[in-house]
Amino acid sequence: MALYLVQHGKSLPKDVDPDQGLSDEGKSEVQRIAGVAEGYGVKVSKIAHSGKKRARQTAELFETALAPSQGIGERDGLKPLDDVSAAADTLDTGENLMLVGHLPFMERLANYLVTGSIDGLVFKFQNGGILCLDQDPESGSWFIKWSLMPHIA
Repeated sequence: MALYLVQHGKSLPKDVDPDQGLSDEGKSEVQRIAGVAEGYGVKVSKIAHSGKKRARQTAELFETALAPSQGIGERDGLKPLDDVSAAADTLDTGENLMLVGHLPFMERLANYLVTGSIDGLVFKFQNGGILCLDQDPESGSWFIKWSLMPHIA
């Protein structure tokens, strides 16, 4: 099973959009990363998002490119300050799952899965980027497999 963690794309400021939907730049970057993932043959069974507008829009753009067999949907437990251990306990290791959410949750979840702690930082997310984690079948340990980020500098 692969677990794809995505921080939503860049969003509009609250004074422009109170729900903070994706900006044009955010949409463009997410579409580009989703297209690269599609080109590499990334297979996603399902995309789950936090329900916030920017996360839902990001999930929809990934859905267009990756066509997950089980579609997309809102999932509890992916908001910025939600409990990462609770989210980790609900992961189904039998499917390739993409989670679209927010900071600091995504960084804490990655850290928790790889190190067992929410403290520290094993990966620095960028808006619209993908972090792919995988689980060793023998030990059950999670590890970072690869990432695609909008900016490399």
